[in-house]
Amino acid sequence: MTTFDSGRPVILGSTSRYRRELLQRLGFPFDVVAPEVDEAALQHEAPDTMAKRLALAKARAVAQQHPRAVVIGSDQVADLHGQALGKPGNHARAVEQLQRMRGQTVTFQTAVAVVCQELNFERVELAPVVVKFRDLCDAEIENYLLRETPYDCAGSAKSEGLGIALLDSITSDDPTALVGLPLIRTCAMLRATGVRLL
Repeated sequence: MTTFDSGRPVILGSTSRYRRELLQRLGFPFDVVAPEVDEAALQHEAPDTMAKRLALAKARAVAQQHPRAVVIGSDQVADLHGQALGKPGNHARAVEQLQRMRGQTVTFQTAVAVVCQELNFERVELAPVVVKFRDLCDAEIENYLLRETPYDCAGSAKSEGLGIALLDSITSDDPTALVGLPLIRTCAMLRATGVRLL
């Protein structure tokens, strides 16, 4: 287990390559552990509540295995007028999602949690991103999906790639949140556990 200068290992509790690449921007060593968490929505659960619950559940699941570590968990749910849209998983679902979102304003509810059992530290925060989709035609949706295949992205919108062409605007106070890990909030939580970033 890799330790950082705080003397504690830092672990990203995620299987997402996008989150791993984002965390690598901060330039410190960390390990990646896949959390064993059921990501199914609860009945009548609001998208923002779901994102926070799952981010915390992922961090807690890994922290139970590594109580000395500072563990980061994150989750993202696309919120279309209060209805949660997750990862499509396949082409047909992605087409359906993008057809529903075209011309609409969608809030990507991105939550990050940091847990360290030994420090008795636990915090979760939400970084919502408001996205206005263009009024896309079916051909644009099809061309995008065939080129990008974003079936592992909430709401099928891979903004760091060709998905940016789907959008009219993005409003956020934590610019990496739309990709899947709000680094401003993550940095603040890491500092609170004693991890020095600078």
